[in-house]
Amino acid sequence: MDPIELSITIDRPREEVFDYLADIANHPEFTDHYLKEWRLTREESSGRGAGARYRVDAPRNRFSWADITFVEVERPYRIVGVGRGGKFNRIKTFSSWTLSTEGSGTRVEYVTETEPPLISDRIMEAFGFRRWLKRRSSKGLRRLQRILEDNEDRGVRATVAGI
Repeated sequence: MDPIELSITIDRPREEVFDYLADIANHPEFTDHYLKEWRLTREESSGRGAGARYRVDAPRNRFSWADITFVEVERPYRIVGVGRGGKFNRIKTFSSWTLSTEGSGTRVEYVTETEPPLISDRIMEAFGFRRWLKRRSSKGLRRLQRILEDNEDRGVRATVAGI
């Protein structure tokens, strides 16, 4: 799938936004409307190597489990996560958060893409998944903004046991 590119400006210092995003246990707080049942893959939830497994709550999605691991964490500029999902975890996923200073706030640029290996996986993505993911990710960025600016609309942080 072609990359989905979204951005938002958050009226908080870049270092504060970065520290929040670099802790993967915080991600369910702003994505739990479409990514459910988060479970950390290790006790240390921030920095390089931090990861989580979660369920993608998409329509007609029979193989909903996916994972992400932070492979690049460059404070306070960029976070890159890679993972897998779908049937037999064969669909590679890539996500990145790039932070830049914009006035007194921070511009967050979020890019996500998948690499489906089989034609059947590409067909499933072609029938609405891209549009669905873009809408949900956009809502997630708006929730992130409300959480960091106003401390509103928080979900639940992930834990190792998934509770």
